[in-house]
Amino acid sequence: MGRGYSLSFLTCLGVGPEEAIDAAARAGYDDVGLRLLPAAPGGIAFPLMDDPARVRDLFQRMKDRGIGLFDVEMIRIGPDFDPALYLPFLDCAARLGAKAILVAGDDPDEARLADSYARLCEAGAAFHLWLDLEFMPQSELRDLAAALRVLRHANQPNQGIIVDVLHVSRSHTSHAELAKIPAHYLHYAQICDGPAEIPTTREALNFAARHERLMPGDGAIDLAGLFAALPAHLPIAVEVPNDKQSAGLTAYEWAKRGLEKTWQSLADDRADAS
Repeated sequence: MGRGYSLSFLTCLGVGPEEAIDAAARAGYDDVGLRLLPAAPGGIAFPLMDDPARVRDLFQRMKDRGIGLFDVEMIRIGPDFDPALYLPFLDCAARLGAKAILVAGDDPDEARLADSYARLCEAGAAFHLWLDLEFMPQSELRDLAAALRVLRHANQPNQGIIVDVLHVSRSHTSHAELAKIPAHYLHYAQICDGPAEIPTTREALNFAARHERLMPGDGAIDLAGLFAALPAHLPIAVEVPNDKQSAGLTAYEWAKRGLEKTWQSLADDRADAS
């Protein structure tokens, strides 16, 4: 059985859920990712929590096109985090059929962050959702070691960790460290590529991650070595936002290119048939 592939929200940044679903299905993905809450104030998101009719239509659209919803973005844990405020979000994600929620850690107090994350996992368990932490050098949860400390403290059955290859590279996380992640923490990874030069400020890291990622195989990240350190059938979300390179292309065209480049980079047999 081969691994599954999902079209991340950021890859087709700006298109609505309906167009993203259609692009993912037509390009050959197994799943799609959606964003219901912004990554930063004023950021792009499609809050569906108060639109049950659209939620029903989107669920049916995915069913009709033969794809699922993998992850929903995003919950950011800050110093004043209250998981009760996110219950409508979690309920909406569950009604759409999501498997995982992307969670960012932005509380400088690691113990408090771990407590908040544990309470979020408890809330998400009622909706049968994984709550997956994404470590990023531009966040308070800067690297894999920090993320693993939070997970060990939280100790929840539905907790997890996201391996985003860009953040792995830019946090100087080794393949040996990846190989030691407990398998039950891993639900999916995110793939892209990037240049060897790493931005030095939080603002530059954020901009590059959201607007300047490279197609798999077009940069300096050792994708083959990185994924060799992870479970062979771990699902992969293709996350390749690039404003300049995607300009003039449809969401389908860019999504299809991302999937084909991913197959080629990972030597997936489907690359030969595409």
